[in-house]
Amino acid sequence: MFTDTIKYRTGTMTKRPAEMTAQELKIWQEQGEKEIREYLFSINQPLIYSKNGVTIAENKDGSIEVLQ
Repeated sequence: MFTDTIKYRTGTMTKRPAEMTAQELKIWQEQGEKEIREYLFSINQPLIYSKNGVTIAENKDGSIEVLQ
């Protein structure tokens, strides 16, 4: 049985992405990426993403590791 509680939050958007201008959409995406990065690093997890077909793990200390 799990003893840890998973915490999450929900928010409300004032505008749907489909209704945003290009500039608003870019700001919204950048803000989301920043929040995800901060959250993962706050729980000591790497940010994992694919770049040019390569899977990369970026750590809180700034180190980057290529995953296979």
